[in-house]
Amino acid sequence: MNFTSDLLATLRNARRILVFTGAGVSAESGVPTFRDAQTGLWAKHRAEDLATPDAFLRDPVMVWNWYEWRRELMRKVEPNPAHLAIARLEQLVERVTVVTQNVDGLHARAGSTDVIELHGNVWTNFCFDCRRPADVSDSPQVPPRCSHCGGMVRPGVVWFGEALPAAAWSRAYDLLQSVDVFFCIGTSSLVEPAASLPREARLNGCPVIQINPEPTSHDEIAQYVLRGKAGEVMPALLAAAWPTG
Repeated sequence: MNFTSDLLATLRNARRILVFTGAGVSAESGVPTFRDAQTGLWAKHRAEDLATPDAFLRDPVMVWNWYEWRRELMRKVEPNPAHLAIARLEQLVERVTVVTQNVDGLHARAGSTDVIELHGNVWTNFCFDCRRPADVSDSPQVPPRCSHCGGMVRPGVVWFGEALPAAAWSRAYDLLQSVDVFFCIGTSSLVEPAASLPREARLNGCPVIQINPEPTSHDEIAQYVLRGKAGEVMPALLAAAWPTG
């Protein structure tokens, strides 16, 4: 795999890197994306119709069980070479922050220590009513009930129609003012407001590196477009930039 000398020099000179990842990175580990067809008992349902507050209020048992099914799928997957290469960047660059749309926790499992989860984390839960974090490990109820107020407990992810966590979004946006390189990896560029981050980075004069097997609208604003799977491109790119690293 060939990379331009300009790209390699840009990476070597970077002190602060922001890595923005989407569903394509997790898909290489076998995590189903929302665009994948549902299977088994869930074949007749659309993910977009289940991941909403209205759906949870309408049929909380069904939505909770669907997330339990998704969690079971995710328990079987492991971080892939893209996750591991992104984590390894921390050994090569002064500061690396991962901003992810994924909820599976694979970046942290791979070793990344500074991860901003814009869409939450599927392994956490909180009360639908009082919003307090909830431990449901011993609860026989479906869905579990909040130990503080008795409200229904829901998965700790951002649903369609909900705002991103304010603190996570604010920190991700603020980082655009100080990073030297912005990676955009495995994201379709369709989900807003997260999809605006690469555009803002480029407007701030930060080089954007787009890695994706397919073209997206981010190709138009990226300074470097690398076509291919993240699990193949990222390890090769690090080996080329830091051959003895």
